Amino acid sequence: MKLSDFDFELPQELIAQAPLRERSASRLLRVCQPGSDFEDLGFINLLDYLNPNDLLVFNDTRVIKARMSGVKATGGRVEIMADQVLSNRSCKALLRSNHSVKIGQVIRVGDAVDFEVVAIEDGIFELLSSHDLDLCFEKFGEVPLPPYIKRSVVNEDEDRYQTVYAKDAGAVAAPTAGLHFDEKFLESIKAKGVSLAFVTLHVGAGTFKPVKVENVKEHRMHFERYVVPSKTIEAIADTKQRGGRICAVGTTSLRALESAFDKSTSDPEKLTGDTNLFILPGYQFKVVDCLLTNFHLPKSTLMMLVSAFIGRERIMAAYKHAIDKRYRFFSYGDAMFLER
Repeated sequence: MKLSDFDFELPQELIAQAPLRERSASRLLRVCQPGSDFEDLGFINLLDYLNPNDLLVFNDTRVIKARMSGVKATGGRVEIMADQVLSNRSCKALLRSNHSVKIGQVIRVGDAVDFEVVAIEDGIFELLSSHDLDLCFEKFGEVPLPPYIKRSVVNEDEDRYQTVYAKDAGAVAAPTAGLHFDEKFLESIKAKGVSLAFVTLHVGAGTFKPVKVENVKEHRMHFERYVVPSKTIEAIADTKQRGGRICAVGTTSLRALESAFDKSTSDPEKLTGDTNLFILPGYQFKVVDCLLTNFHLPKSTLMMLVSAFIGRERIMAAYKHAIDKRYRFFSYGDAMFLER
């Protein structure tokens, strides 16, 4: 498989720069197996394609204000993008600076917070903070909007770049498929008899890491922390027994489930771990039957994941259809419902 196999031309004007006024006002493209037509729907029409025995699995991670601006002792400016919180005083991060940052250097944020670089590995910096990280993020951080959103952060983003069910803080990018759900629509889903369950996968900055090798199998994924509670495991088993489908809301929910079911379930409370699962065409899915997802960047690992889920030719045809029909792309854009 070559990187170019997952490329497509996207008009820049189709990249959504802001959310719609209402979460569930987005459009939805339904994609089934080859031989069936693509269906252009409203997002609320998702309800028509869910069955009472189905289980929707959401990622309840909460986005932190992970982007901060700092200054080195030399006066050079550094942008800090937290990637993974290790403790209340340490984190891994991506740094952007005009000159290289070395181990031992200190970056000052605000008027009193110092971040010392204590390790560097594979382009990721480990930082030790002089103050509690949660307080630093809240006081000095801003919502880490993706790089393809070409505007400044506004107050609205603090609410809209967060799912309504977000609970466990730790992500530096939103699980964007979940952004389409509001409380009213979730109640409508439950009223139909569809069950809801949750996992946690803290999305890291590595989700935006470009694939730079032509042979995609040589690409290395960053690790991300996930938790699958025992009650979610039980809900999946019950759903399968009833003949229902497991519908992952977003690629992060899917990766958490597929990672968990690749391991022992001996822990009676929950399944937890770090995953760098890289899903490519040919992958054999163990858990997920349907996937709700936004549209992804060309040549990205997420394009490869959806290609594995529904077939590369099928997904490329779906993306062409979406471009022709002027769907809105990426984090604040529209959604797809993929049924295997």
